[in-house]
Amino acid sequence: MIHAFIKKGCFQDSVSLMIISRKLSESENVDDVSVMMGTPANKALLDTTGFWHDDFNNATPNDICVAIRSEAADAGIAQAIMQQLEEALKQLAQGAGSSQSLTQVRRWDSACQKLSDANLALISVAGEYAAELANQALDRNLNVMMFSDNVTLEDEIQLKTRAREKGLLVMGPDCGTSMIAGTPLAFANVMPEGNIGVIGASGTGIQELCSQIAQAGEGITHAIGLGERDLSREVGGISALTALEMLSADEKSEVLAFVSKPPAEAVRLKIVNAMKATGKPTVALFLGYTPAVARDENVWFASSLDEAARLACLLSRVTARRNAIAPVSSGFICGLYTGGTLAAEAAGLLAGHLGVEADDTHHHGMMLDADGHQIIDLGDDFYTVGRPHPMIDPALRNQLIADLGAKPQVRVLLLDVVIGFGATADPAASLVSA
Repeated sequence: MIHAFIKKGCFQDSVSLMIISRKLSESENVDDVSVMMGTPANKALLDTTGFWHDDFNNATPNDICVAIRSEAADAGIAQAIMQQLEEALKQLAQGAGSSQSLTQVRRWDSACQKLSDANLALISVAGEYAAELANQALDRNLNVMMFSDNVTLEDEIQLKTRAREKGLLVMGPDCGTSMIAGTPLAFANVMPEGNIGVIGASGTGIQELCSQIAQAGEGITHAIGLGERDLSREVGGISALTALEMLSADEKSEVLAFVSKPPAEAVRLKIVNAMKATGKPTVALFLGYTPAVARDENVWFASSLDEAARLACLLSRVTARRNAIAPVSSGFICGLYTGGTLAAEAAGLLAGHLGVEADDTHHHGMMLDADGHQIIDLGDDFYTVGRPHPMIDPALRNQLIADLGAKPQVRVLLLDVVIGFGATADPAASLVSA
């Protein structure tokens, strides 16, 4: 049978109540105990799991519902569990069992005095009180992470609009995962430091994406949760836009990765435009959306978490290597190729990046000749009159390498190395000597 009682006006988070439920379930003459706040969702869960008692009809979301399954009909069982619950709540309030001594405060002013340099407030209270607390945090110029759920859509829009006007960020409501400057918040893990900034309207999406990035040997700067409603038509991606602007301004976040559940189409387009505006390599994963192109300017589209992590890591490595190369103010790129197809490919790619046209006549093997940049196919018939193909005899290319190397305006030299039974025995060694 089910014994039950209600503890009025005592809000606790679900994790604490789960731990208490397990402890109380070990009591004598008890089969199982369920301890939950009296929210509509929790009441439905008590009903479907066989813990329902009519007394729970009188419970509010701020009341604790305690259901006891026991074969004994003794009413004293509920009294014994009630005493144990009071003791458990007392220990919880005192921080019993904690490995650290945490400072506890009851008022905003005290909190701000204890941690005067704080710029983020983490809110986990009953949904009906969360918006008021979040507004008080914004009054104090604090960014907000709202772990609380059951916050109205109207309150979410009001909070996020106000935060954006103040240059602040509201993560949530119902934001379960964030990692800020290496600190995991709520359902998050410690991740290696790197150059990838993550934004997500999906808690488990952030978790999996960051885990795969870590497994691939890369790391993150921040992981900013948005709450799953942020990309809805009603909210319009307010926090997503703010998060993109923040990471765009963060020098350590050189690559961005964005993951979300299916967004509203108009919001998706707005977010992609904001990604382009950052100018940073960005991976976008909109679950349930099939992109028409693989890339749009600086935005790469992924279709799975695995692909998103892979792209983000690749861009991270490329960016790191690019930053390690000394910049040049001016100069030319020259390519000396022995393979015609390789020369044509290089010419096409280079033309696209330089905004010029590749040579379509290929006179004397010239695949590209624009603004001082050249790509030459030395295997063209023009260069093999009276001499072996450069794959067989690299002497001609070696001489050209020496000539170009003496010209300070030539900053980059592109070369191919083709091996085979008919080619020179060690073409790479020949290039090194040149």
